[in-house]
Amino acid sequence: MKISLTDAGKRFNRDWIFRHLTYEFSAGHSYAIIGPNGSGKSTLLQVLSGSMQVNEGNGEWAIDNKQLASEEVYKHVSICAPYLEVVEEMTIKELLEFHIKFKPFIPSVTIDDVIAIVGLENAVHKQIRFYSSGMKQRVKLAQAVFSDVPVLLLDEPCTNLDDAGVALYKKLIDDYCKKRMVIVSSNDHHEYDFCSNKLNITDWK
Repeated sequence: MKISLTDAGKRFNRDWIFRHLTYEFSAGHSYAIIGPNGSGKSTLLQVLSGSMQVNEGNGEWAIDNKQLASEEVYKHVSICAPYLEVVEEMTIKELLEFHIKFKPFIPSVTIDDVIAIVGLENAVHKQIRFYSSGMKQRVKLAQAVFSDVPVLLLDEPCTNLDDAGVALYKKLIDDYCKKRMVIVSSNDHHEYDFCSNKLNITDWK
């Protein structure tokens, strides 16, 4: 998959979040979107996901050189972000069974595998509302990383994770994401130290 932005700009009211941004994101590469808090990193990530439109310029998504309509992009992208909620009345198994009806997991893993890999097998019968914030973050990472899609978008992916959770995150990236396009929005270098390309959003203010 390829994502291309051409002279793209996004504003809220009269304030430009970024402007004149031209960049191409390619399959199999990793990218970090960096910048201070409140600089627009999450906004750019949402534009790349197809869930938010630019105010000027163009955004294009293509698979095998065939262009996708913006409303079709979500089928090929998974995202993990602090502002996305999980259904807390469900158990993790119920949530993942619900999730894969819309976005199947990669063929090499089952739901039980995923629960074990993210270290939540001892909480499998609890409703997610009884999870700690770090456990909920593991659920979000599981949904995103194991979805069978070519593009993984991560917004502050280690939010609420302890040292063991951060180590798990890095192992998930290493084991399951090397052949995919991975884009990380963060100002913590530990979350994106594996990324070979870095974009500082302040360069397009």
